[in-house]
Amino acid sequence: MTLQFDLRHLCAACALPLAWGVGNAASGAESSAYPTRPIRLLVPFAPGGGADTLSRIITPKLHDALGQPWVVDNRGGAAGNIAAETVARAAPDGHTVFMGFNTVLTVNPSLYKLSYSVAKDFQPVTLLATAQYILVLHPGVQAATLNEFIALAKQKPGSLNYSSAGVGSPLHLAAELFKKRAGISMVHLAYKGGGPAAAAVLAGEAQVLFGSVASSLPQVKAGRLKALATTGTKRSRVAPELPTIAESGFPGFDVSSWYALLVPAGTSPAIVNRLRGAAMKAVELPDVQEAMSRQGLDVETSTPQELAARIKAETAVWAGVIREAGIKAE
Repeated sequence: MTLQFDLRHLCAACALPLAWGVGNAASGAESSAYPTRPIRLLVPFAPGGGADTLSRIITPKLHDALGQPWVVDNRGGAAGNIAAETVARAAPDGHTVFMGFNTVLTVNPSLYKLSYSVAKDFQPVTLLATAQYILVLHPGVQAATLNEFIALAKQKPGSLNYSSAGVGSPLHLAAELFKKRAGISMVHLAYKGGGPAAAAVLAGEAQVLFGSVASSLPQVKAGRLKALATTGTKRSRVAPELPTIAESGFPGFDVSSWYALLVPAGTSPAIVNRLRGAAMKAVELPDVQEAMSRQGLDVETSTPQELAARIKAETAVWAGVIREAGIKAE
């Protein structure tokens, strides 16, 4: 099972009828006047994380483009479900927007009993950014390449521990998908966040981590971690010397985090288009791109239909990984 998305192929799905209907809740007059008050951007995690940082990078530009302030509203908790439900139940007038994170939209439906439907209660607007991961080891692990690491893991099944930011987190799922593709066995150690997960490998409590490129590379350069490969479809711009897992014998392997804007289902097409246009202009600005790059983010936008297709495809992939690995929410 692979996680590979090519929007040129996904566009074929765009011609099919989708459940992501855009209603006519807002009249033409309302659409032309939009926005009429400050816009609330619901972030599904606490301040300081990737979603929060990206929100604070782009909201001043969205304010400039649309003429109304954007208020970042951090609603952490329940793996992002609290913020998602708030948006799903909001009025479809474009004044409540969701900073969607991939696991909230594509993993949570398989881990939790949700009071809302991602497919029915949200209208996608646009993808904003993607970020791949990096496979790192404790320096004491006797492997210099991905293939050497796999051979070691096969020689000593279950002897290696991998850390993650918690059950169902991107770090957890990336490792589980890799285990399946590589045919190896490792023990999962779940921590409360990416920071503690990385600290566990630095301390030798765990030996393996799928970490963020931005936070892991400084440790690699300092010799405190050993990097083997990245998880995207192409080499990382900030670590081009590292091969991808895909080019190292696992074609099609692609695990990336992504961020996107969504609004409640029933939001008018005119409002969706205006939001998308403002967001696309914002992420094209040089200072925004520079700030995003410092966070390890690559700018990537989409049509609403492309984003809908991506959500549907990834949901199916992760449902299979969660089922086969027997992952249960804590």
